[in-house]
Amino acid sequence: MFQQTEQQAITPLLLTARQAARWLTISERTLYARTADGSIPVVRIGNRGIRYDPADLRRWIERAKNSEKSA
Repeated sequence: MFQQTEQQAITPLLLTARQAARWLTISERTLYARTADGSIPVVRIGNRGIRYDPADLRRWIERAKNSEKSA
């Protein structure tokens, strides 16, 4: 009786490492290196789970852009 004509896309609140790396167009290895050095903050889930907040990734991009301007 009711048909849904438009599918609602669900936007994830947190990204996996693969999604975050793809979103930033960097390798997962580079992402993990920036995570290890504290450049990119993470959300830890349990002992091994790591997720990335898109807002944190945007801030990292802005900091990178601003540091290039001052160099």
